[in-house]
Amino acid sequence: MFRAEVIGSMLRPSYLQEGRAAFEQGQLCAADFKRLEDRAVDQVIALQEGAGVDVVSDGEMRRFLFMGPITETVEGIELVEHDSAMPWSTPEGDIEWTSPAAVTSKLRKSRSMVTEEYSYARARARLPLKVTVPSPLVLYGFWSPKYSTGAYSDPFAMFADAAEIGRSEIQELVSLGCQYIQVDAPELATLVDPRVREWAERMGFGAERMLTEGIDLINAMVEGVSGVRLGIHLCRGNNAGMWMASGGYEYIAQALFERATAFDAFFLEYDNARSGSFEPLAGAPDDKQVVLGLVSTKTPALETPDELRGRIEEAARFVARDQLGLSTQCGFASIAAGNPITEVDEERKLRLVADTAHAVWG
Repeated sequence: MFRAEVIGSMLRPSYLQEGRAAFEQGQLCAADFKRLEDRAVDQVIALQEGAGVDVVSDGEMRRFLFMGPITETVEGIELVEHDSAMPWSTPEGDIEWTSPAAVTSKLRKSRSMVTEEYSYARARARLPLKVTVPSPLVLYGFWSPKYSTGAYSDPFAMFADAAEIGRSEIQELVSLGCQYIQVDAPELATLVDPRVREWAERMGFGAERMLTEGIDLINAMVEGVSGVRLGIHLCRGNNAGMWMASGGYEYIAQALFERATAFDAFFLEYDNARSGSFEPLAGAPDDKQVVLGLVSTKTPALETPDELRGRIEEAARFVARDQLGLSTQCGFASIAAGNPITEVDEERKLRLVADTAHAVWG
């Protein structure tokens, strides 16, 4: 059990963003671009280790999106003029955001992204290394009644194929000796918001089905995997400072805790009032860890240690303190552009997580 946790993505250094643009425009060869990715991984691992957290990731430097192991290495997804806007929010107000891509044909894995990520980072990290794999349900944003139904008459058939791809990535990691895997499932937490539930219903994947058949698909991805610490991370959307949902965990907590039985730890967003109270944590199984995402990656404002300690004690009214850990509410860059903070802010936030967690739990 780790107390000072990271979620996954880190801000991409400017040289990596510039290099990706040059590579995509044919101005940089693959070998030189890979060297830039390697350099960025080295840099963010060193940053995390220097901040004092208990676990590190490769920062998802090789991904454009956090869901890269599905969207960037799988055939069947194309850039299209999408026909289904999703509800999102910004500090200025609500908006509708349209995905630039959709599933247009049967999903087929073309290569493994996590194999490259883990193999390189394993040789660089001095601390335990976590690798993230996206939930198959994140493809709900890539489901289009216009473009996807030719390949999949039912969106859950698409999710099932994505789950098979996800399980194959997990098996690759296990075969390489990976001992810590986290499944990112933000789509589950977005269902706390009635607007998102209404949108999901219109799109053909109702919330109740997501919370039963959907969670079962996620759980089956990792079920039977031994010798590996398994976490599942939920947030309400993390897109360049935007979010998708508001509301407490009451609507999803029972289904999550009762059905996601193969996981050792639940990573839950709790950085502001949009996340609701800690009361739903009372349903967490006694043999699982709950990692509180109390430190925001969406804003440079730095929480105080006293504030974090107070919230940890508040959560401990509903779940034993020894079951708890501390993290940021999400990654710093779920998309390559990153959240509206700086690398200095990022390091300060990670150091705050580490210092507070070690002061609370030793």
